[in-house]
Parts: sequence; C-alpha cells; structure tokens
Amino acid sequence: MRQRQVFVALLLALSFGVLWSLDLGRFIGFEQLKAHQAELTAWRLQQPLTAAALYFAGYVLATALSVPGALIITLAGGAVFGFGWGLLIVSFASTLGATLAFWVSRFLLRDWVESRWGERLAEIQAGVDKEGAYYLLTLRLMPVVPFFLINLLMGLTRMKTWTYYWVSQVGMLAGTAVVVNAGTQLAQLDSAQGIFSPMLLGSLLLLSVFPLLARRAVHALQKRKVYARWASVRPTQFDRNLIVIGAGAAGLVTAYIAAAVKAKVTLIEAHKMGGDCLNTGCVPSKALIKSAKLAHQMRHAGQYGLRDTLPHFSFKAVMQRVNNIIAAVAPHDSVERYTALGVEVLQGTAKLINPWTVEVSLHNGQVQRLSARSIVIAAGARPVVPPIPGLHEVGFVTSDTLWDALAQCDEIPQRMLVLGGGPIGCELSQCFARLGAQVTQVEKGDRLMAREDEEVSSWVRNTLQADGVQVLTGHQVLRCERRGAEKILVAHVQGQEVELAFDVLVCAVGREARLQGYGLEDIGLPTQHTVQTNDYLQTLYPHIYAAGDVAGPYQFTHTAAHQAWYAAVNALFGEVKSFKVDYRAIPSATFIDPEVARVGLNEQEALSQGVAYEVTRYGIDDLDRAIADSEAHGFVKVLTVPGKDRILGVTVVGAHASDMLAEFVLAMKHGLGLNKILGTVHLYPTMAEANKYVAGEWKRAHAPKKVLAWLENYHAWRRG
Repeated sequence: MRQRQVFVALLLALSFGVLWSLDLGRFIGFEQLKAHQAELTAWRLQQPLTAAALYFAGYVLATALSVPGALIITLAGGAVFGFGWGLLIVSFASTLGATLAFWVSRFLLRDWVESRWGERLAEIQAGVDKEGAYYLLTLRLMPVVPFFLINLLMGLTRMKTWTYYWVSQVGMLAGTAVVVNAGTQLAQLDSAQGIFSPMLLGSLLLLSVFPLLARRAVHALQKRKVYARWASVRPTQFDRNLIVIGAGAAGLVTAYIAAAVKAKVTLIEAHKMGGDCLNTGCVPSKALIKSAKLAHQMRHAGQYGLRDTLPHFSFKAVMQRVNNIIAAVAPHDSVERYTALGVEVLQGTAKLINPWTVEVSLHNGQVQRLSARSIVIAAGARPVVPPIPGLHEVGFVTSDTLWDALAQCDEIPQRMLVLGGGPIGCELSQCFARLGAQVTQVEKGDRLMAREDEEVSSWVRNTLQADGVQVLTGHQVLRCERRGAEKILVAHVQGQEVELAFDVLVCAVGREARLQGYGLEDIGLPTQHTVQTNDYLQTLYPHIYAAGDVAGPYQFTHTAAHQAWYAAVNALFGEVKSFKVDYRAIPSATFIDPEVARVGLNEQEALSQGVAYEVTRYGIDDLDRAIADSEAHGFVKVLTVPGKDRILGVTVVGAHASDMLAEFVLAMKHGLGLNKILGTVHLYPTMAEANKYVAGEWKRAHAPKKVLAWLENYHAWRRG
C-alpha cells in the first residue's frame, strides 16, 4: 500500500476512534431526538446559517464514514429544518457524503481487489460500462439495500464520479423525502420503524423497478427508431421462422437446431457446404499434417528402434489423399443430410433487401425472395491478401486456394515462401518442410505466434527450424518482383534490403470477415472488421443475428458452433428468454508437431490485464507415456489465483496437447479447481496424466507446512 493510502487509512481510523471515544452514538437515537427537538429547533431559529452548515457538515462526515444512524440524522433534518429546507440539505449532504465514501473505497481498496480478483472485477466492470447508471439507480431506489454497501462496492469499479453523483442524487431523493417528511411529524411517531409501513415499503420497491421499466421503454423507442424507415415494407406474415446465410460451422449448427425444434428454416450457401473448415481449412490441413508427420517419422525411425528411411512418394498422391478425406467427411455437411433433417437448403447467393427479406440468386439462374421473422448471418471469413506491390504479378496462393493449386503438382514446389507467423503459417511451413520443400517463413513481428508467451514462441521457432524451416522474423515485406523466370520477395530488416527467391508464395497473414455482397451496407448494418453484435449476438436490428467468423471475436470452428446455439435459440425464442454468449473457456490449438494448446489467460495476457496469478509447471519429459512414445518434450503450465486452486488459464505444449486441454476446459467451464483434477483417477499410462501431475505440483507448493511439521512430530511420538 502506498504512503498516501496508508495516511488516508490512518486518518479514517483516527476519525472512527474519536467518534467512538466521544460516544456520539448516544445522541443518535430516536428517543434522544424527540427529547431534544425543541432545543434544536430553537437553536436553528437563533442561528439558521450556523445550524444548517454544521448539520450539513455532520451529515456529510457521517455518510462518508458510514456511521450508523443515518435514518435518525435524516429525521432530524425534517424535525429541525422542515420539509423544504430539510430535504434540500439532506439530499445534497447525503449525496456528497456517499461520493466521498465512493472515493475512499476506490482509493484504498480497488487496487488490492483488482490484484486478487481482477478477472471477476473485469466482468462486473463490463456491465457497469454498459449499464452502470441503471444498476446504480435501481439499487438506490431499493430501501432494503444498505447505502453504505453500495458506496463501497461501486468504488471498486471505474464508474465516473459525476455519473455516480447525479445518479445517487436522483436515486436517493424519493427515500430521503419520505424520511424527511416523517421528521416533520416526529411528535406523532412512536419509533423510527413507524416510518416505513408495509404499504410504503411496497411502494418504494415498486419504484425501484422504475429504472428497469425505463430501460425497456428506451430500448423499445430505440427499436422503433431503427425500424422506422422500414415500417412500410415489414411483412404482415413470414414465409419462414429463420433464414441462415452461410453453411459453414455456424450456419450448419444454427440450421440444425432450428430444424430440431420444428421451426421452418432455410439455409443458403453460395459455394460449398461445410464452409472453409471442411473444404479449405481444418479438414484438409489436418490431413496434410498427418502425411507430413508420417514422412518425418520415417526419416527418424531410428528413435523407435527401426531403420531411418527416406520416404518416397508422389506429392500428387498426398494431395489426392487430402481430397479423398474431404470427400469422406463431406456427407456430414451435405445438402442431402440437412434436407433429411428438415432444413430447406438453397445453393446460391443471398442478399438482404430489407431487414426481413432475403433475395437468393440460385445457381440455376432463378431468383427467389424469402421473408423470415429472424435472420442469422454466418458468412464466415476469408484470407487477408496484403497490399504488397507486385504480389499479383508474381502470383500467390492462400490457405483457401493452395489445395487446388498444389493438387496439380507431381512434386512439391522446391522453394516455398510462407508469409505470416501465426498458427496457419506455422502449420503449413512445418508440413511443406517435412514433405521435402525448402521453406522460408517470413514474419514482420519479432517472434512467431505473438499471442502466446515468449517461451512458447521460442519453442515453436526451434521446432520449425529443427524441421528445416528458415524462420525470418522482424522482416517487413516491401515488394515482389519478377526477373525473367525468377520470383523475388524484397524485405527490409535492420536497415537493409534482403531478397528471397521462391517458386510458390503462400499468404497466411490472417483472415477477415466476409462483409461484402450480402446487402449489409444497404440496410445500414454497422460493420467494423466484423458484423457488430451485442452479448446476445443481435445486430442493429434485434431480429438479425450474426455468428461465427463474421461476428468474431474468435475465428475457431468450435467457437462458431458454440455461438450458433445462442444465435438459434435467441432468434427463435428471444421474446421469451435470451441468453448471453459464454466466452469464459474458449480453447485454441495450433497443430504443429508437437502441438500448442491453450484455454484462458497466459502470462502475457494476465500481466497486460493486471490479473494477479501463480504459475505451476510440469515437464512432459518426465511423463511415462511420453517417454514410451519418444515424445518426451513439452510442458503443462497452469495459471491460478494466488493461494487458490482456481484456474485462470492453461497452456500445453507437447504431443496430443489439444486432447489434454479438454480436461482443463471442462474444469474452467464448471468452476472446478486443481484439487478436483488431482482427485480424479487418470488412466495409466496416458498423456492425460500430465494434468494430474501438474495439479500435484500445485498441491505440493501449497502444502500446509505447520500441519506437516505437527504430523512429523505425531508420527515420531507414535514410533516411541
């Protein structure tokens, strides 16, 4: 605690000590107030300004210090000053005192609370940022909620002081008026409890509902304003309950859920069913990774007691296997399957004509117009093509186009240049290198996979370099050139230009949401990198939702499917009950060999967010199954709340890391700590035992030393 905070804390303690020593509480009682009412009134008549100033200062001090007896002091305001002046003085004094208490809480407690419970406080702060004034007003209007508690708790947030002041001024006015008015009738009161009759308490509780009703009214007005320009074209009845644009992971799951609950749903896809994941992303890349890993194992068969051998293969056959696997998975996402499930599937281009109407240009040349009560946009994302001079002249492929382009090659291109140091770039670089290409990976940042901790980035770099990838970080690409048959990429590094020759250039610098061609701009839907949505996945128009890559904030197939449940349920049943999307435990993985998998916070994120944490590690090189499989490398790193077993985040580096992570995702989702993982029986010998062992490392570090010392003495006594 800083010196200024210590000084303020000591000053507050001294103030409480003085109040306690003077026993001022004996004057703050109902009977004492009635007994001295005449004297106080006479004093006010003789010295009105002095009486008002001292009463005001005393009220502010009592409120700021959260001294008990605010009800009696407020009664005194009405009894001594009358209703008008009493209400004026008490209203401003109570608000000023509450604001001072708010400041004291913020100054003394917020940093400490953030250091211990930063993640939870951040969730509360997010709600305060959006609707803090409504929350505060509702609490102020509830007489059952102690005002001093509100002052302390709101001080822990980052609510603006002015917002806190004026909302408190308005929110406390009704209750203050009731008590001040009762003070003017002090002689008729038998006790302070007589102020609040059951009817009055009921009225105040009903009043506390006012902010909620007001918020609903505001939302209704905003909704009416949004739809005003479309009032003349809104259908009186709808062809369908739901239209889904895009048949990737988000669109397929949305349509599946809608059909399962017997809604009439139409699914529209302009290209291939299954989207990027099936056709150009997850499925083909993992198929290629498997072939590349087998080629690598053949070259290093000696570590398994076999003979190292150079793999002989046709690259065209490898790519044909990739296509065969896509074809084998495709029926899961096919038109036939979804039609059988009860989904109407249309293959064509969709465009929003108005908020309820979608025009579909079918591949057969026909055009249909469909209306729906709700619409879900699940258009996905596409690779980013950087604006590099000369790029289009030399030619390039992306993670979307490389599969068709390379399928025509009998042999893998000799020199491959991969732009981008993220997960896609790293996976492809390792694959191509293991299949025999000379791979150069270029990243403008200082390290690969910059969202991971530095030790993970270093691990990935060393792994790729061990497979023969030339990793060039800190290289800013300037241009591409063609010199006869030679293709050259020119980059800037450390004040000079370097030239890199290549046969095939792969752009893997990220993906961007597909926002054009769907009529979003025609109906005024806000887009900024993604379709903007609220916590319920609603867009500007509450009946239009977005899910998957087009909505963000994650670009994972499993997250798209996760969002799809919320989009479908909210779209179909939102008028009865809506659900906020839960992003508390979103896993991710990069499928290089060995894998990198993570859920929750890593160290660099915790530091940047100011979240206090402890680190527990377990080296997979000590794991029996990893040793048996000659995969004894990597680690499990768990971040926990200091002194507690609650998991903040987990990073796993090693073979089958993505599978090992599942247990931690489950634990974080359901609030289970490391003690629960340690107490779970794990099959031997498996890689998943690493999860138990890292929990054991945490337990060992938090062993109760005093208890263990006592037990040691106890056992010594038992031995005689």
